[in-house]
This record gives sequence, structure tokens and C-alpha cells, in this order.
Amino acid sequence: MTSNTKHLSLFHRPRRLRRAASLQRFLITTFTCLSVIACDTATTPPTNSSPKIVTTFLPVHLFTKAVVGDTGQVDILISPGTEVHDYQATPDDAKLLAQADVLVENGLGMEEFLSGLVANAGNSQLQQINASEGIEVIEEEHDEHEEEKHGHDEHEHEKEEHEKEEHGHHHGGKDPHVWLDPVLAQQQVANIRDGLIAIDPNNADSYRTNADAYIQQLQQLDNEFKQKLAPVKGCNFITFHDAFRYLAQRYGLKQEAIVEIPEDSITPQDIQRVQQLANQYQVKALFSEPGIEDKRIQQISSDLNLPIEKIDPLESGETDTQYYFQAMRENLEALSRACQNK
Repeated sequence: MTSNTKHLSLFHRPRRLRRAASLQRFLITTFTCLSVIACDTATTPPTNSSPKIVTTFLPVHLFTKAVVGDTGQVDILISPGTEVHDYQATPDDAKLLAQADVLVENGLGMEEFLSGLVANAGNSQLQQINASEGIEVIEEEHDEHEEEKHGHDEHEHEKEEHEKEEHGHHHGGKDPHVWLDPVLAQQQVANIRDGLIAIDPNNADSYRTNADAYIQQLQQLDNEFKQKLAPVKGCNFITFHDAFRYLAQRYGLKQEAIVEIPEDSITPQDIQRVQQLANQYQVKALFSEPGIEDKRIQQISSDLNLPIEKIDPLESGETDTQYYFQAMRENLEALSRACQNK
């Protein structure tokens, strides 16, 4: 190799090294940027996530599911096969509320267990929606019949147990069964919609659209009740659950409740009252509930030669949002049959 060649080789070697160093810096920089982007993507929470929603029992669960639609999941505290009056809170229920963002309740004293359960959950971020906010309520009645019944208990122990049971189902003087009136149900759906929009404005359009569609169905149901019950306005019907006064008041009927809830004991005085009311109003049927097979009611029905119609308070049942309309239309048919036969 000549002296000039050696000189040229020495001259070009640093340029190749500089190119390699530049390429290495480029690859390192690119890899670092990609790593940062990947990390940002993995740690940034989605902006369109929906809140974790829990409802108390079936009616508000159906209404809330209808408003939420496909936007998120809605859980229920009281399983659909359990009556609210029979519910006993569990540690799992407290855990469910501890992890929730929103709790939707009927209110009006229906969920008497709720304050203690919420306290046990220890979730300071939990936001609550009262579906009955602003609804004009009916005061619960405690008539002379109730006082008479308390005075005729044969055994002091039975009396104490009965009073405990009734105290456990006291609603603070307000009738909470507003969901059984299709017009008030519309207000409950609107309250749930507005509460969710305030908590989760990112999904406001979806909540409005879903609520509007469900309210339209409730308006149609209201029209069906008006048309079918108009010819029997003033009809008195006898029930064994004091749950249907809003429904009766809306459509010009009169509920005569023998006991406050189906689990209450039926006394000889209750039986006498059924006989007196049946004769006074010439009723053609007695009303019990789906799933209730009470031998005492069956005996009263047999003694008075009156059939038993079923009327559903919707405190338990299916969780499909259309179940409300199915059950309410069956209630309408039962009321129409019983009243038109008079």
C-alpha cells in the first residue's frame, strides 16, 4: 500500500464511525419515543367510561337500566326473587356499594335498611339518586281497623312480634309505591336521567335518548289505563297489600287494603272486614299477588264465593326493562275484569 493510500484510508475511517454513531443515536431516540407513547397509552384512563351504578330493588332497577341502556352496567342490591320487606343486607352488599359510583333508590322510606348499609360500605365518593324526588306523595293511612286489630291479639307475645314486624315495614308515614302509577313512573325515570347526567355528563345524550324512549312507552301505558278503566270509574277493589293507592287514585278507583303487606297475619277482624266490604261494594273478586298462595285468602275466597285475581306490585320479577309493561298490562286486565263484572 502506498503512502497516499494509507493516508486516504485513515481519512475515511472517522466518517464511517460518525455515520454509525448517528444511526445509533437515531435508533435510541426512536425507541425512547415509542416507549413513552406506549406507556402513556397504557396509563391514561378512557375518557368515555361510565360510572358503576347500583340500584336498590326491581322498579328502580328497571327504570335505571332503561336510562343507561348500553352505556354501562347496572347492578341490583335486592335479588329480583326477594321481597323488599324480606331483605337482609350482607357483607357482599356492602362491598358492592364500596365499589360503586352511584346508588339509585326509590326513597320515601321504602329502603329503610339503606342508611346503615351505606355507612358500612364506607364509600365517601358514593353519589345517591332519589328517584322519587319532587313527587307529591300520599300519606299512609292508619285507620280504626288497624287500631281494632291491635287490641284483639290473644297473646301478648304474638302482639309484640306483630308490632315488631309492622314497625320493620313502616315507611315514615309516606306511601312509597309511586312506581305503580305510570305517570309518576315517568317522573321517576326523569329523575334518574337528570341525576345520571349531573354525575356523568359525558354520556348525557345517551341518557336523554334512552329516557325519552322509555317515557314514551309509559305515556302509552297511561293512555291504555285511562281508556280501559274509564267505564269502571269509582270501582272498589279489595287487596291484601296496601300498595295500589297511587294507581287507584290516578284512574278513579278505590283500593280497600285488608293488611299492609302480604306477610302480615290475617285476623278474624280482617275476615269480617272483607265480608263487610264485599257486601257493601258488591265486589266480584279479591286481589292477591303472583307467587302468594295464602290458604287464609283462599279460604276467604271460597267462603264468599269470590274468585282471586292477581295484581303485581312489581317488587320482584324479571330484570328485563319491558317486564314493567308486561306486568302492568296484566294488572290492567285483572282490574278491568273485576270491575266490569260488578
